[in-house]
Amino acid sequence: MSIFVHGDNLLQKENHRTKYRDAESRQYLAEIRSKYEEWKQANLSLVGPLIEPSPDDESIIEQRVSLFNQYKNFLDQQKYAEQFDSRSNLHSSALEEFMYYLFKDLVSDYSDDALIGKSRAFKDLSFKSENYQGMLALPGTLLEVKDYDFVIGATINATFHCKGKTYGDTESFDMPAIAIECKTYLDKTMLESCSTTGEQLKKNNPNALYIVVAERLKLSEAVNLKNRKIDQIYILRKQKNTDREDRFIEGYIANPIYADVVFHLFSMVREYLSSDWGGKIADGLHRGYLI
Repeated sequence: MSIFVHGDNLLQKENHRTKYRDAESRQYLAEIRSKYEEWKQANLSLVGPLIEPSPDDESIIEQRVSLFNQYKNFLDQQKYAEQFDSRSNLHSSALEEFMYYLFKDLVSDYSDDALIGKSRAFKDLSFKSENYQGMLALPGTLLEVKDYDFVIGATINATFHCKGKTYGDTESFDMPAIAIECKTYLDKTMLESCSTTGEQLKKNNPNALYIVVAERLKLSEAVNLKNRKIDQIYILRKQKNTDREDRFIEGYIANPIYADVVFHLFSMVREYLSSDWGGKIADGLHRGYLI
């Protein structure tokens, strides 16, 4: 699990043995590091929102969004965009770390042991033994994991052993209650991939919430969002995507990240975490409708 994803990305570049060793890259990384530390400390000093709604919640989120807009405006300068391309994940990792700042106090209000941040989380579990004799001794547990940009959930420690045996296979894995995919922009290919991920997640944890958060949108009206296994899609800038080069043309206006969109995202997550997920057949039978 990693919470300071953007900071880790910077550190990898600062310590890379072969790349980013030239004077210009070193200067740019130093400039970004300085601004990053300011952004990080400002967010860590800001507390909330928490489990219980407060009249200050919107104001706190507006402050977090303002801090993020200031940092993103600095990071999205043309010189940094040209020096560190999209494959370096410098810009996209900033959004992942913003998710941590947004939800850190809500999640810690539940427990200090709660899972939050970027994670290689549970994907599937199967069993494979070499023969029947082996199956009687050890289950042959095979755990599959998948990288998620941001999760809120729990870390599960489990031991699988056969009847009559005191030893077995021990596994530790992260299980998302909420998984959020972070994108600088969302296009059709990414949407299809996200939908597949959401389907896999919900197959093994039907109560899980799967959300996509992107800065900009690159979809046409021909795309049907209703048949995707995604609970909600947030476009933080309320803006269509353009090529990155076009954003540096004189006269281009980049929308800010909107606080009302972020507040809706936060409210959805908080309400979900504090609600009774239900799903028991007995509960549905009492009502007369099961789902």
